[in-house]
Amino acid sequence: MINQTIKNAIKENSHEMIEIRRKLHSEPELSWEEYETSQFVYDYLIKLGIKARKMEPTGVIAELEGGKKGKTVALRADMDALSVEELNTDLTYKSKELGKMHACGHDVHTAMLLAAAKALDSVKEEIPGNVRFIFQPAEEVATGAKAMVKQGAVDGVDNVFGIHIWSQGATSTVACSPGPAFASADIFNVRFKGQGGHGAMPQACIDTAVIASSFVMNIQSIVSRTVDPMQSAVVTIGKMVVGTRFNIIAENAEIEGTVRCFDPAIRDHIEKQLQVYANHTAAIYGGTAEVDYIRGTQAVINETESAHLVQQVASEAFGEDSVYKEEPTMGGEDFSFYLDEVPGSFALVGSGNAKKDTQWAHHHGKFNVDEDSMVTGAELYAQYAWSFLTK
Repeated sequence: MINQTIKNAIKENSHEMIEIRRKLHSEPELSWEEYETSQFVYDYLIKLGIKARKMEPTGVIAELEGGKKGKTVALRADMDALSVEELNTDLTYKSKELGKMHACGHDVHTAMLLAAAKALDSVKEEIPGNVRFIFQPAEEVATGAKAMVKQGAVDGVDNVFGIHIWSQGATSTVACSPGPAFASADIFNVRFKGQGGHGAMPQACIDTAVIASSFVMNIQSIVSRTVDPMQSAVVTIGKMVVGTRFNIIAENAEIEGTVRCFDPAIRDHIEKQLQVYANHTAAIYGGTAEVDYIRGTQAVINETESAHLVQQVASEAFGEDSVYKEEPTMGGEDFSFYLDEVPGSFALVGSGNAKKDTQWAHHHGKFNVDEDSMVTGAELYAQYAWSFLTK
Protein backbone atom coordinates (compact mmCIF):
# COMPACT_ATOMS: atom_id res chain seq x y z
CA MET A 1 0.00 0.00 0.00
CA ILE A 2 2.83 2.43 0.81
CA ASN A 3 4.63 3.98 -2.15
CA GLN A 4 8.37 4.10 -1.48
CA THR A 5 8.99 6.81 -4.08
CA ILE A 6 6.57 9.09 -2.25
CA LYS A 7 8.25 8.33 1.08
CA ASN A 8 11.68 9.14 -0.34
CA ALA A 9 10.46 12.33 -2.05
CA ILE A 10 8.98 13.69 1.19
CA LYS A 11 12.23 13.10 3.08
CA GLU A 12 14.37 14.59 0.30
CA ASN A 13 12.24 17.75 0.20
CA SER A 14 11.84 18.11 3.98
CA HIS A 15 14.25 21.07 4.20
CA GLU A 16 12.34 22.97 1.52
CA MET A 17 9.06 22.17 3.27
CA ILE A 18 10.36 23.57 6.56
CA GLU A 19 11.67 26.68 4.80
CA ILE A 20 8.23 27.24 3.28
CA ARG A 21 6.59 26.80 6.67
CA ARG A 22 8.93 29.32 8.28
CA LYS A 23 8.33 31.84 5.50
CA LEU A 24 4.57 31.52 5.94
CA HIS A 25 4.91 31.70 9.72
CA SER A 26 6.82 34.98 9.52
CA GLU A 27 4.24 36.48 7.14
CA PRO A 28 0.84 35.64 8.70
CA GLU A 29 -2.40 36.80 7.10
CA LEU A 30 -5.80 36.79 8.78
CA SER A 31 -8.98 35.18 7.48
CA TRP A 32 -10.02 36.42 4.03
CA GLU A 33 -6.76 38.38 3.81
CA GLU A 34 -4.53 35.52 2.59
CA TYR A 35 -3.58 37.27 -0.67
CA GLU A 36 0.19 36.82 -0.46
CA THR A 37 -0.11 33.31 0.92
CA SER A 38 -2.48 32.16 -1.81
CA GLN A 39 -0.31 33.79 -4.48
CA PHE A 40 2.74 31.94 -3.14
CA VAL A 41 0.82 28.64 -3.15
CA TYR A 42 -0.47 29.24 -6.67
CA ASP A 43 2.98 30.12 -8.03
CA TYR A 44 4.56 27.08 -6.38
CA LEU A 45 2.01 24.70 -7.90
CA ILE A 46 2.26 26.25 -11.34
CA LYS A 47 6.04 25.93 -11.21
CA LEU A 48 5.59 22.21 -10.49
CA GLY A 49 3.42 21.95 -13.58
CA ILE A 50 0.24 21.20 -11.61
CA LYS A 51 -2.93 22.86 -12.91
CA ALA A 52 -4.12 25.43 -10.38
CA ARG A 53 -6.77 28.13 -10.17
CA LYS A 54 -7.46 30.90 -7.74
CA MET A 55 -10.77 31.03 -5.91
CA GLU A 56 -12.63 34.11 -4.67
CA PRO A 57 -11.12 35.86 -2.93
CA THR A 58 -8.11 33.97 -1.55
CA GLY A 59 -8.42 30.20 -2.00
CA VAL A 60 -6.48 27.97 -4.38
CA ILE A 61 -7.52 24.66 -5.95
CA ALA A 62 -5.15 22.47 -7.94
CA GLU A 63 -5.66 19.20 -9.81
CA LEU A 64 -3.03 16.55 -10.39
CA GLU A 65 -4.16 14.27 -13.20
CA GLY A 66 -2.86 10.73 -12.92
CA GLY A 67 -1.59 8.69 -15.83
CA LYS A 68 -4.52 6.30 -15.58
CA LYS A 69 -8.26 6.81 -15.20
CA GLY A 70 -9.81 6.46 -11.78
CA LYS A 71 -11.49 8.24 -8.90
CA THR A 72 -10.71 11.68 -7.45
CA VAL A 73 -9.50 12.25 -3.91
CA ALA A 74 -9.23 15.72 -2.37
CA LEU A 75 -6.64 16.83 0.18
CA ARG A 76 -7.27 20.01 2.16
CA ALA A 77 -5.07 22.47 4.04
CA ASP A 78 -6.12 25.77 5.64
CA MET A 79 -3.99 28.93 5.35
CA ASP A 80 -5.21 31.69 7.69
CA ALA A 81 -3.55 33.03 10.83
CA LEU A 82 -4.98 34.47 14.04
CA SER A 83 -5.15 37.82 15.83
CA VAL A 84 -2.66 36.65 18.45
CA GLU A 85 0.56 38.32 19.51
CA GLU A 86 3.57 36.03 19.02
CA LEU A 87 5.37 35.41 22.31
CA ASN A 88 8.14 33.27 20.82
CA THR A 89 10.41 36.27 20.42
CA ASP A 90 13.59 34.22 20.08
CA LEU A 91 12.48 32.49 16.86
CA THR A 92 14.41 33.44 13.73
CA TYR A 93 11.15 33.12 11.81
CA LYS A 94 8.85 34.86 14.30
CA SER A 95 5.89 36.83 12.97
CA LYS A 96 6.71 40.13 11.33
CA GLU A 97 3.12 41.32 11.79
CA LEU A 98 2.28 42.87 15.15
CA GLY A 99 -0.72 41.15 16.71
CA LYS A 100 -0.86 38.39 14.10
CA MET A 101 0.60 34.89 14.16
CA HIS A 102 0.08 31.33 13.01
CA ALA A 103 -1.03 30.17 16.44
CA CYS A 104 -2.89 27.11 15.16
CA GLY A 105 -0.52 25.50 12.66
CA HIS A 106 -2.11 26.47 9.37
CA ASP A 107 1.30 27.50 8.07
CA VAL A 108 2.36 23.91 8.73
CA HIS A 109 -0.70 22.47 6.96
CA THR A 110 -0.02 24.55 3.87
CA ALA A 111 3.65 23.60 3.70
CA MET A 112 2.89 19.91 4.24
CA LEU A 113 0.29 19.84 1.47
CA LEU A 114 2.66 21.57 -0.95
CA ALA A 115 5.28 18.92 -0.13
CA ALA A 116 2.68 16.21 -0.67
CA ALA A 117 1.74 17.71 -4.02
CA LYS A 118 5.37 17.68 -5.11
CA ALA A 119 5.80 14.06 -4.02
CA LEU A 120 2.63 12.91 -5.75
CA ASP A 121 3.66 14.73 -8.90
CA SER A 122 6.77 12.53 -9.00
CA VAL A 123 4.57 9.41 -9.40
CA LYS A 124 1.69 10.92 -11.38
CA GLU A 125 2.05 8.52 -14.31
CA GLU A 126 1.35 5.64 -11.93
CA ILE A 127 -1.68 7.25 -10.27
CA PRO A 128 -5.05 5.77 -11.32
CA GLY A 129 -7.17 8.88 -10.95
CA ASN A 130 -6.81 12.47 -9.83
CA VAL A 131 -5.69 14.27 -6.70
CA ARG A 132 -7.28 17.63 -5.91
CA PHE A 133 -5.45 19.99 -3.57
CA ILE A 134 -7.63 22.44 -1.65
CA PHE A 135 -5.83 25.39 -0.05
CA GLN A 136 -8.56 27.02 1.99
CA PRO A 137 -8.87 30.50 3.50
CA ALA A 138 -10.79 31.56 6.60
CA GLU A 139 -11.01 28.39 8.65
CA GLU A 140 -10.64 30.39 11.85
CA VAL A 141 -13.92 32.21 11.18
CA ALA A 142 -15.64 29.01 10.00
CA THR A 143 -16.64 30.44 6.62
CA GLY A 144 -13.82 29.37 4.30
CA ALA A 145 -14.81 25.75 3.69
CA LYS A 146 -18.41 26.65 2.95
CA ALA A 147 -17.27 29.24 0.41
CA MET A 148 -14.90 26.77 -1.24
CA VAL A 149 -17.67 24.16 -1.48
CA LYS A 150 -19.95 26.71 -3.17
CA GLN A 151 -17.18 27.37 -5.69
CA GLY A 152 -16.94 23.69 -6.58
CA ALA A 153 -14.08 22.51 -4.38
CA VAL A 154 -15.49 19.00 -4.04
CA ASP A 155 -17.48 18.70 -7.26
CA GLY A 156 -16.66 15.32 -8.76
CA VAL A 157 -14.68 14.27 -5.67
CA ASP A 158 -15.09 10.73 -4.30
CA ASN A 159 -13.32 11.22 -0.98
CA VAL A 160 -11.81 14.08 1.03
CA PHE A 161 -9.03 14.04 3.62
CA GLY A 162 -7.65 16.70 5.93
CA ILE A 163 -5.02 16.99 8.65
CA HIS A 164 -4.61 19.17 11.70
CA ILE A 165 -1.29 19.39 13.50
CA TRP A 166 -1.92 18.69 17.19
CA SER A 167 0.23 20.00 20.04
CA GLN A 168 -1.57 17.75 22.53
CA GLY A 169 -0.24 14.66 20.78
CA ALA A 170 3.36 13.40 20.84
CA THR A 171 5.41 14.30 17.77
CA SER A 172 4.58 12.24 14.67
CA THR A 173 1.77 10.22 16.23
CA VAL A 174 -1.46 9.95 14.24
CA ALA A 175 -5.06 9.86 15.45
CA CYS A 176 -8.12 9.26 13.28
CA SER A 177 -11.04 7.31 14.70
CA PRO A 178 -14.40 6.60 13.04
CA GLY A 179 -17.24 8.78 14.26
CA PRO A 180 -17.20 12.17 16.03
CA ALA A 181 -13.90 14.06 16.03
CA PHE A 182 -14.75 17.77 16.37
CA ALA A 183 -17.95 19.30 17.72
CA SER A 184 -20.33 21.67 16.01
CA ALA A 185 -19.46 25.23 17.05
CA ASP A 186 -22.13 27.91 17.25
CA ILE A 187 -22.25 31.50 18.50
CA PHE A 188 -25.12 33.16 20.36
CA ASN A 189 -25.73 36.78 21.23
CA VAL A 190 -28.30 37.91 23.80
CA ARG A 191 -29.33 41.55 24.24
CA PHE A 192 -31.33 42.53 27.29
CA LYS A 193 -33.29 45.79 27.49
CA GLY A 194 -34.35 47.32 30.80
CA GLN A 195 -34.76 50.84 32.10
CA GLY A 196 -31.77 52.79 33.32
CA GLY A 197 -31.64 55.33 36.06
CA HIS A 198 -29.88 56.58 39.16
CA GLY A 199 -28.05 53.95 41.21
CA ALA A 200 -29.70 55.32 44.35
CA MET A 201 -33.23 54.81 42.97
CA PRO A 202 -33.51 51.15 41.86
CA GLN A 203 -37.25 51.12 42.43
CA ALA A 204 -37.68 53.32 39.35
CA CYS A 205 -35.51 51.13 37.12
CA ILE A 206 -35.22 47.74 35.45
CA ASP A 207 -31.65 46.61 36.06
CA THR A 208 -30.16 44.63 33.17
CA ALA A 209 -27.10 43.84 35.27
CA VAL A 210 -29.38 41.69 37.44
CA ILE A 211 -31.12 40.21 34.39
CA ALA A 212 -27.88 39.34 32.63
CA SER A 213 -26.33 37.87 35.77
CA SER A 214 -29.41 35.75 36.43
CA PHE A 215 -29.38 34.52 32.84
CA VAL A 216 -25.75 33.45 33.07
CA MET A 217 -26.47 31.45 36.22
CA ASN A 218 -29.76 30.00 34.97
CA ILE A 219 -28.40 28.59 31.71
CA GLN A 220 -25.92 26.44 33.63
CA SER A 221 -28.84 24.04 34.06
CA ILE A 222 -29.46 23.65 30.31
CA VAL A 223 -26.77 21.01 29.94
CA SER A 224 -26.83 19.66 33.51
CA ARG A 225 -30.62 19.28 33.70
CA THR A 226 -32.10 19.15 30.19
CA VAL A 227 -29.50 17.19 28.20
CA ASP A 228 -29.05 13.41 28.50
CA PRO A 229 -25.99 12.83 30.73
CA MET A 230 -24.71 10.31 28.17
CA GLN A 231 -24.48 13.10 25.59
CA SER A 232 -21.68 15.67 25.40
CA ALA A 233 -22.46 19.39 25.24
CA VAL A 234 -20.95 22.70 26.34
CA VAL A 235 -22.54 26.13 26.77
CA THR A 236 -19.98 28.83 27.50
CA ILE A 237 -20.41 32.57 28.10
CA GLY A 238 -17.32 34.34 26.80
CA LYS A 239 -18.34 38.00 26.89
CA MET A 240 -20.67 40.15 28.97
CA VAL A 241 -21.04 43.92 28.60
CA VAL A 242 -23.30 45.69 31.10
CA GLY A 243 -23.68 49.34 32.08
CA THR A 244 -21.65 52.50 31.67
CA ARG A 245 -20.87 53.90 35.14
CA PHE A 246 -20.70 52.86 38.81
CA ASN A 247 -23.76 54.88 39.89
CA ILE A 248 -25.98 54.31 36.86
CA ILE A 249 -28.33 51.34 36.71
CA ALA A 250 -27.74 49.63 33.37
CA GLU A 251 -30.44 49.90 30.73
CA ASN A 252 -28.71 47.52 28.30
CA ALA A 253 -26.72 44.35 28.59
CA GLU A 254 -25.17 42.14 25.93
CA ILE A 255 -23.91 38.59 26.30
CA GLU A 256 -21.99 36.43 23.80
CA GLY A 257 -21.26 32.75 24.07
CA THR A 258 -20.73 29.50 22.25
CA VAL A 259 -22.45 26.11 22.07
CA ARG A 260 -20.56 22.89 21.30
CA CYS A 261 -22.00 19.39 20.80
CA PHE A 262 -21.97 16.40 18.45
CA ASP A 263 -25.66 15.55 18.06
CA PRO A 264 -27.84 17.74 15.76
CA ALA A 265 -30.88 17.11 17.98
CA ILE A 266 -28.99 18.37 21.04
CA ARG A 267 -27.89 21.39 19.02
CA ASP A 268 -31.52 22.22 18.16
CA HIS A 269 -32.58 21.71 21.77
CA ILE A 270 -29.95 24.05 23.23
CA GLU A 271 -30.73 26.76 20.70
CA LYS A 272 -34.40 26.62 21.71
CA GLN A 273 -33.58 26.58 25.44
CA LEU A 274 -31.39 29.66 25.18
CA GLN A 275 -34.34 31.56 23.69
CA VAL A 276 -36.70 30.31 26.42
CA TYR A 277 -34.28 31.11 29.27
CA ALA A 278 -33.53 34.59 27.91
CA ASN A 279 -37.19 35.57 27.48
CA HIS A 280 -38.33 34.18 30.82
CA THR A 281 -35.41 35.62 32.80
CA ALA A 282 -35.97 39.07 31.30
CA ALA A 283 -39.73 38.86 31.93
CA ILE A 284 -39.25 38.07 35.62
CA TYR A 285 -37.58 41.48 36.10
CA GLY A 286 -39.76 43.40 33.63
CA GLY A 287 -37.23 43.58 30.80
CA THR A 288 -37.05 42.16 27.28
CA ALA A 289 -34.58 39.95 25.41
CA GLU A 290 -33.43 39.41 21.85
CA VAL A 291 -31.45 36.30 20.91
CA ASP A 292 -29.39 35.71 17.79
CA TYR A 293 -28.15 32.16 17.28
CA ILE A 294 -25.52 31.77 14.57
CA ARG A 295 -24.70 28.27 13.40
CA GLY A 296 -21.00 27.88 12.72
CA THR A 297 -19.32 24.60 11.85
CA GLN A 298 -21.03 21.25 11.73
CA ALA A 299 -19.67 18.38 13.79
CA VAL A 300 -16.78 16.57 12.07
CA ILE A 301 -17.84 12.94 11.80
CA ASN A 302 -15.21 10.66 10.29
CA GLU A 303 -16.59 8.10 7.86
CA THR A 304 -15.68 4.62 9.08
CA GLU A 305 -13.95 3.23 5.99
CA SER A 306 -11.94 6.43 5.46
CA ALA A 307 -10.81 6.56 9.09
CA HIS A 308 -9.73 2.92 8.96
CA LEU A 309 -7.75 3.68 5.80
CA VAL A 310 -5.92 6.51 7.61
CA GLN A 311 -5.05 4.13 10.45
CA GLN A 312 -3.82 1.49 8.01
CA VAL A 313 -1.72 3.97 6.04
CA ALA A 314 -0.19 5.47 9.19
CA SER A 315 0.55 2.05 10.64
CA GLU A 316 2.32 0.88 7.48
CA ALA A 317 4.14 4.17 6.88
CA PHE A 318 5.25 4.99 10.43
CA GLY A 319 4.73 1.85 12.49
CA GLU A 320 1.81 0.53 14.53
CA ASP A 321 2.96 2.47 17.60
CA SER A 322 2.39 5.75 15.77
CA VAL A 323 -1.39 5.31 15.78
CA TYR A 324 -3.27 6.32 18.91
CA LYS A 325 -6.83 7.13 19.89
CA GLU A 326 -7.67 10.78 20.59
CA GLU A 327 -10.97 11.45 22.31
CA PRO A 328 -13.37 13.77 20.44
CA THR A 329 -12.75 17.45 21.13
CA MET A 330 -15.23 20.25 21.62
CA GLY A 331 -13.12 22.37 19.31
CA GLY A 332 -14.68 23.39 16.00
CA GLU A 333 -13.35 22.72 12.49
CA ASP A 334 -15.03 23.78 9.25
CA PHE A 335 -13.69 20.71 7.44
CA SER A 336 -17.16 19.46 8.37
CA PHE A 337 -18.63 21.26 5.35
CA TYR A 338 -16.63 19.04 2.99
CA LEU A 339 -17.83 15.94 4.81
CA ASP A 340 -21.41 17.12 4.32
CA GLU A 341 -20.82 16.67 0.57
CA VAL A 342 -18.55 13.61 0.26
CA PRO A 343 -17.23 10.85 2.56
CA GLY A 344 -13.84 11.31 4.13
CA SER A 345 -11.91 11.77 7.34
CA PHE A 346 -9.87 14.22 9.35
CA ALA A 347 -6.67 13.18 11.12
CA LEU A 348 -4.55 14.68 13.89
CA VAL A 349 -0.76 14.57 13.63
CA GLY A 350 1.01 15.09 16.94
CA SER A 351 3.56 17.90 17.25
CA GLY A 352 3.93 18.23 21.02
CA ASN A 353 7.44 17.97 22.41
CA ALA A 354 8.25 19.53 25.80
CA LYS A 355 12.00 19.38 25.04
CA LYS A 356 11.40 21.70 22.07
CA ASP A 357 8.75 23.77 23.91
CA THR A 358 6.03 22.82 21.41
CA GLN A 359 3.47 21.54 23.91
CA TRP A 360 1.62 24.89 24.15
CA ALA A 361 -2.10 24.95 23.42
CA HIS A 362 -3.40 26.02 20.04
CA HIS A 363 -4.25 29.76 19.88
CA HIS A 364 -1.66 30.57 22.57
CA GLY A 365 1.00 33.17 21.85
CA LYS A 366 3.74 30.60 22.46
CA PHE A 367 2.25 27.96 20.18
CA ASN A 368 4.81 26.31 17.94
CA VAL A 369 5.34 22.89 16.35
CA ASP A 370 8.03 20.27 16.41
CA GLU A 371 8.96 20.44 12.74
CA ASP A 372 9.90 16.75 12.76
CA SER A 373 6.15 16.12 12.64
CA MET A 374 5.89 17.78 9.25
CA VAL A 375 7.48 14.83 7.41
CA THR A 376 4.81 12.62 8.97
CA GLY A 377 1.99 14.98 7.99
CA ALA A 378 3.17 15.49 4.43
CA GLU A 379 3.63 11.77 3.85
CA LEU A 380 0.26 10.99 5.44
CA TYR A 381 -1.41 13.39 2.98
CA ALA A 382 0.33 11.81 -0.01
CA GLN A 383 0.14 8.17 1.04
CA TYR A 384 -3.56 8.49 1.87
CA ALA A 385 -4.27 9.82 -1.63
CA TRP A 386 -2.15 7.07 -3.21
CA SER A 387 -3.78 4.35 -1.10
CA PHE A 388 -7.33 5.54 -1.71
CA LEU A 389 -6.84 5.66 -5.48
CA THR A 390 -4.98 2.36 -5.77
CA LYS A 391 -6.83 0.20 -3.23
